[in-house]
Amino acid sequence: MRPFTEGIYLKYSQLECAKSISEVRHPIIREALNLLGFHTPQVEITSLADIPSGTGLGSSGSFTVALLKALYTHRKRHIHQEELAELACHIEIDRLGEPIGKQDQYIAAVGGLTCFAFHRDGRVIATPLKVSMETMFDLEDNLLLFFTGFSRSASGILKDQKVKSQQNDTDMIANLHYVKNLGYKSKAALEEGDTKLFGELMHEHWEHKKRRSGGMSNPKIDEWYQLAMNNGAIGGKLVGAGGGGFLMFMAQDRTQLRKAMANAGLEEVRFKFDFEGAKVMMSS
Repeated sequence: MRPFTEGIYLKYSQLECAKSISEVRHPIIREALNLLGFHTPQVEITSLADIPSGTGLGSSGSFTVALLKALYTHRKRHIHQEELAELACHIEIDRLGEPIGKQDQYIAAVGGLTCFAFHRDGRVIATPLKVSMETMFDLEDNLLLFFTGFSRSASGILKDQKVKSQQNDTDMIANLHYVKNLGYKSKAALEEGDTKLFGELMHEHWEHKKRRSGGMSNPKIDEWYQLAMNNGAIGGKLVGAGGGGFLMFMAQDRTQLRKAMANAGLEEVRFKFDFEGAKVMMSS
């Protein structure tokens, strides 16, 4: 919104009042305002979120996409979903130098159950996953998400992975290729309606993911994971870069799994699939 006095007024986990863009401490907001050319800033931005940052659910990518969507709407300009995602990637990867991929920004912009193909030349092709309504309802009913209570910065874990990849570290490259192939197998399993196999592939993915970095898991996370596997989970993984955040499981007995995790002190976060992506909600 536009305040009555000049300046940049920001309300997120902190409060900021800056006279110029260069004084803005929040890096994503600063770069977005610069990119869109707010030369005479007179704007107020308020951010609200359902989940804390640093929990592996793509919060920074979602924030960047939502911020750009809002700023374009403020300027009465339309932006296509793919252009929105690419602009968000440009801010985080190119301008801020974060060692991340493009998946979070693209799924936040596009939404849905979507398959992304990431090409060497930087192109990203998004296609809807060809799943039946029965499979989609099965996933919504039996994919369960639990907060570990740990928040972390993804940059440290991902930076180590990026450096090793750029140095053609044999083990890291082999691990990433293996996980890529698991992605193809997961796509096929979902399109065939085999959610049990999908859960088993989640487990296989997690076992390989842990080998990339010593900071990927910790004894407490391993304990909770095993508890879930002993109480109704087919497979699961720590969502995001690792080190904390949310554990996601595919359940064959969701009642037993919910009870076991609740008794261990983990809070479940309920969710549903969104098929609209980033959108503007106008208040009257």
